[in-house]
Amino acid sequence: MLLRVLNPSKKMPSQQTDETTALLRISRREFVKMSSLAAGAMAFGVPALVRGQNLNSKLNIACIGIGGKGKSDTDACAGENIVALCDVDSGSAAYATQTKKYPDAKFFKDFRQMLDQMDHEIDAVTVSTPDHMHAIVASAAMKRNKAVFCQKPLTQTIYEARYLRKMAEKRHLVTQMGNQGSATDGLRRAVETIQDGLIGQVHEVHVWTNRPIWPQAMDRPAGQDPVPATLDWDVWIGPAPMRPYVGSHRPGDPDGVYEPFNWRGWQDFGTGALGDMACHTVNMPFRALNLDYPTEIEATPLSKMNTESYPIGSKIRFAFPRRQARISVAHPHLFHHSRKIEHDAATLWWYDGGHPDPTARGGHDLSNKPPAELTADIVALRGEVPESGCLLIGDGGTVFSPDDYGSSFFVKLKGDEKYLHYTKHPAMAQYPERIPRNRFGIKGKGSGFAHAQEWLVAVKENKPELCYSRFDIGARLTEIMLLGCVSLRAGQKIEWDGPKMAAKNCPQAAPYIRREDRSGWALS
Repeated sequence: MLLRVLNPSKKMPSQQTDETTALLRISRREFVKMSSLAAGAMAFGVPALVRGQNLNSKLNIACIGIGGKGKSDTDACAGENIVALCDVDSGSAAYATQTKKYPDAKFFKDFRQMLDQMDHEIDAVTVSTPDHMHAIVASAAMKRNKAVFCQKPLTQTIYEARYLRKMAEKRHLVTQMGNQGSATDGLRRAVETIQDGLIGQVHEVHVWTNRPIWPQAMDRPAGQDPVPATLDWDVWIGPAPMRPYVGSHRPGDPDGVYEPFNWRGWQDFGTGALGDMACHTVNMPFRALNLDYPTEIEATPLSKMNTESYPIGSKIRFAFPRRQARISVAHPHLFHHSRKIEHDAATLWWYDGGHPDPTARGGHDLSNKPPAELTADIVALRGEVPESGCLLIGDGGTVFSPDDYGSSFFVKLKGDEKYLHYTKHPAMAQYPERIPRNRFGIKGKGSGFAHAQEWLVAVKENKPELCYSRFDIGARLTEIMLLGCVSLRAGQKIEWDGPKMAAKNCPQAAPYIRREDRSGWALS
């Protein structure tokens, strides 16, 4: 878009071409922001029609990866202009559905072509690809100063997470990682009350999940199949080492060996159960305890560990040192907007999968959970230990969340007979709300919609800080969790130097910290 600016000063005719007319180029996103600001500034004394037109200015969104989670990510932005859809497989059911739903959107198989051809028509991008492509795609969009919403885990490697975090900060970009539990009131309530001392100092955290629900602990299949005509296998492989395409091993089974879903278990493409779920299930304790670089990470696989796929189950210990943090105060004033808190050293235990069971979903028996003596009160509350959950053990009590997102939790303080839901526990009243709540939830739409709306509003206002899971936060959580993958692949305990991004005792871990990308594929 071009805005013509006339110079009112008098000039000679020979000077008028360059000096009486200046062309000022602004991006669509800046124009939308200006419209929104104008609407806010003129909210009084301006006809409702004009105010409505400004407030309803829409962003142009490009969606990369439109199957699986990509479908809901695209649909969460449907109130804006979906101008481009990109997916490597034009033969998928998602392609048929989404191109029909958004007929005005241009379709591409290669995100690079999309960004090159539509650069000035795009304000923001969603990234819902397999893990190994997240940073490649996101950095390409960020290099063009696009706002980015990227699914969890933010990246496949620790180096990539730190790269995107620094890139977002340097360019002042509006970003959001797709761990939608961040949008819920329950998670934010847990964070603020635990930080404010609800259960005292927390020294132990236990987090477990029902993942994997896809194949793991397998070797690479022999042979190869013809690549479907609708699939761009080279772009699907992206920065990973090239390998032959293999389809489903079972006739009529839509879940192939690699795509569209089973890539999660392969080390070249996914991050296993830990990468899939920890950005959800560890999100609440990560924020509540202000977790930063761990000093030790030790992973124990429950089945064979090879160089191709993740094990059928794992138990991982993360050791965090004493740390300080600054948190917001409930009622900020001129001199004090935050206060300092100190956390004792803490250990986080992660459990996924179980012992091999070829007849069960995911190939395991779901037995990998915290010790029974720690979960007795949970069993008393629910009759069993749920398939996924999170337990924080503090000096003054415990907090238990029975879902993947930390959106609901129960409190049992010392002296309590049993767990009570946080909305019913009397101790909660002494802790004021101080973390802003997501205000975009619509009944029936879910936390994913609210999480996306938070990002979209931040894009329009050009305020990265409005996003609760911006890359500055999401990248730090991703880094921590990916260290479990590094320990699994290295086959030993990692002594971690966070600032230097190095395993002090394990130089062989370097390729798992920073991947060597295939020729022609690199971070932008």
